[in-house]
Amino acid sequence: MSPTMLLQSLPQALPEDAPVETVELANGASQAAAAHGDGGLNILQLILHASLPVQLVMALLLLASLASWIIILRKKRVLDRAEKEADRFEETFWSGTELSKLYADASSRNRQIEGLEAIFEGGMREFNRIRQRRGVDARMQLEGAQRGMRAAASRELDGLERNLEFLANVGSISPYVGLFGTVWGIMISFQGLANVKEATIATVAPGISEALVATAMGLFAAIPAVWAYNRFATRAERMAVRYETFSEEFSSILQRQTHVDD
Repeated sequence: MSPTMLLQSLPQALPEDAPVETVELANGASQAAAAHGDGGLNILQLILHASLPVQLVMALLLLASLASWIIILRKKRVLDRAEKEADRFEETFWSGTELSKLYADASSRNRQIEGLEAIFEGGMREFNRIRQRRGVDARMQLEGAQRGMRAAASRELDGLERNLEFLANVGSISPYVGLFGTVWGIMISFQGLANVKEATIATVAPGISEALVATAMGLFAAIPAVWAYNRFATRAERMAVRYETFSEEFSSILQRQTHVDD
């Protein structure tokens, strides 16, 4: 083999500029990774750098979450008060107090009644009103009292179940709204790759991270709303059964009283 051919077969040295460019690219990538790694996951920065449609989705989900928590706290207070009032009135009702005295206390205008006491007052008021008529039999008196109790129970249940449908809507719709924001953000990130010659994970990672925040916020709004809806709907249903049971028991008492009077 000639000396010329031997020299050509040896590995050629890299250009002098290649090590410099390689080092610069490596340093740039390491600095970008360090900048994201040292600061941790900054949710606020991701939200501020997101596209306008994604920011609108996040704002909508934030408002839905705040409204849900306001309803959750208020509804818990309403149901707790309704259960305590029911316990208090049942204890008084079954303690042997006369019905006339209970009705006088319930119909007094210096306080607002609710729950079982409102049902009792509605039934007793209709019973006394029909009883004052002439030629009215016991069956009509009892039916009037039952109608009054049903109307009062419907009003009470409406107050207990009010705004529960909002929690159900937030729990079912929020994940899809967050997913829409995520899809939109990812679409914008990949669209930006058209102007990049060499696409890397570092190029699309910030945009995808910003988009995924929308999904996280959707779950953050949906999970408490779903839990609260199931919890409060169950408690409201139990109160409905309690109201119905009391109405049946009070109807039996009124029926016995009409027979005694006859």
